[in-house]
Amino acid sequence: MNLNYRLMYHKPVLLNECIAGLAIRPDGIYVDVTFGGGGHSKEILRNLGEGQLVAFDQDEDAIANKPEDDRLLLVKSNFRYLKNFLQLYKQLPVDGILADLGISSHQIDDAERGFSTRFNADLDMRMDRNHSVSAKEVVNTYSFEQLKNIFHLYGELKSAYKIANHLINVRSDKEIATTNELKDVLSGFAPRNKEQKFYAQVFQALRIEVNEELQALREMLEQSLGVLKPGGRLVVISYHSLEDRLVKNFLKTGNFEGKLEKDFYGNPKVDFKLINKKPIVSTEKELEENTRSRSAKLRIAEKI
Repeated sequence: MNLNYRLMYHKPVLLNECIAGLAIRPDGIYVDVTFGGGGHSKEILRNLGEGQLVAFDQDEDAIANKPEDDRLLLVKSNFRYLKNFLQLYKQLPVDGILADLGISSHQIDDAERGFSTRFNADLDMRMDRNHSVSAKEVVNTYSFEQLKNIFHLYGELKSAYKIANHLINVRSDKEIATTNELKDVLSGFAPRNKEQKFYAQVFQALRIEVNEELQALREMLEQSLGVLKPGGRLVVISYHSLEDRLVKNFLKTGNFEGKLEKDFYGNPKVDFKLINKKPIVSTEKELEENTRSRSAKLRIAEKI
């Protein structure tokens, strides 16, 4: 077995806490639905004996990080197809699922991908570059209502109405093709001394739309119930309130609205036992070593 990895995308967030949360059995079957640079997967493999790890990633750059290890099956796919591939490869049921929902440092630092507000690049933001819709298509072809909803719901921007209206007006004369062009067009809406946060929210909204991130997360969470063994663990790191709300509600109530259902006798109908009632966050030491962990929230639950 060779665990020598290529240059990793980023230092894995909350690594020790995730591994402890999975409660790894040496002969178990585990899934890392967000392989990325392979940091979490590498640590899972270190704790496995003759068990199996199935990892997912839709980014070709991430697939290049695959180590030579017979216990690892790496699937180039979005994790929304979790159950289909586990059935295909006869890896059901599983003992644990790990999801690190953050965009990788590699994707942000690769100027050509268009994810970062720091570089000028084509408006792309596709995690799977075979996907047809890029951020440029969203900005230049979506209707006013669609744009308004994206910036309001996914970017949580109070000026979503005005932003959408302005984009419609500007693009009627000239296509908005690059990240700098988008920032220039929207510069008048950026609050003073909070420009970076504003642009980050704009880019987040577009990235979520392009990659259908929240819908894919809902589908993966719903499928987790059907693929986990009783006693299996679901370990999820989220980085913004939209993701965390979905994860929290699903683990607590089994639905995304957070409505707790009860049986005929008034007992709560739940599918998971919460291992940590409050999210686990990074220590001061980790924050100093890895700024990416600043907004991370880790939730762990066990299937009943």
